[in-house]
Amino acid sequence: MARLDRVRELVDRLHPSGLLYSTYEHRLIAELDRTRLPHHVAVLADGNRRWARANAPGQPLAVGYQAGAARLREFVGWCEEVGIPIVTLWVLSTENFERDESEIGPLMEVISGLVGDLAAARRWRIHPVGALDLLPADAAAELRAVAEETKDIDGMLVNVAVSYGGRHELRDAFRSLLAEQARNGTSIEQLAETLEVEHISEHLYTRGQPDPDLIIRTSGEQRLSGFLMWQSAHSEFYFHEALWPDFRKIDFIRALRSYAQRERRFGG
Repeated sequence: MARLDRVRELVDRLHPSGLLYSTYEHRLIAELDRTRLPHHVAVLADGNRRWARANAPGQPLAVGYQAGAARLREFVGWCEEVGIPIVTLWVLSTENFERDESEIGPLMEVISGLVGDLAAARRWRIHPVGALDLLPADAAAELRAVAEETKDIDGMLVNVAVSYGGRHELRDAFRSLLAEQARNGTSIEQLAETLEVEHISEHLYTRGQPDPDLIIRTSGEQRLSGFLMWQSAHSEFYFHEALWPDFRKIDFIRALRSYAQRERRFGG
């Protein structure tokens, strides 16, 4: 499916209208102020199911997931092209597990294929973030194996948020923090007196990473749905009407341009 999508894209770009569009993309990229680009971009790739219903009526919803995964592969390449060091992709929320198993199974297969393709490129470090204990054992093991296999690659860091929920992340962070303090012999009273913001940050799924500068959400929804609740305190947001499979490179460039034009006020 991904190979066919790439062939179609190549054919489209060789068409005269495609060549003009590509030229316009390159001009916009050249005009970006590279000193004002985000270091960490996160994306809520929303709208895959709606895209499937609108573009492939009567077909399984997996068609939308496959189209969305193909766009995510491209998105990672776009980020690499402009030199963004860290990307976070939210591909499966904890709430998604409330859906019927007939839908979750195909979605997990698409996610497995996406992660496998990203790892096979051997250009990026793949880091799963989420409550992996909620996943099937084989899926969780596969994600951990990919993280281990790519950890020494000198390239962009790609966080893949699988089985991710903001409340679950904070729950896990506090569990980890409390367990660590208990091992050190710290009482609850002592912890309450000494606990600082930095102590919590050190136990998040993204510990050691800078918080996202820019968070993009597609499909017209203007909310975070719990995505990176802690890390997004000072993030800039960019909401776009397109369903995720229809989100274009030019839309991404415009998001970067919008970010570069903003005056960031941390806490103000």
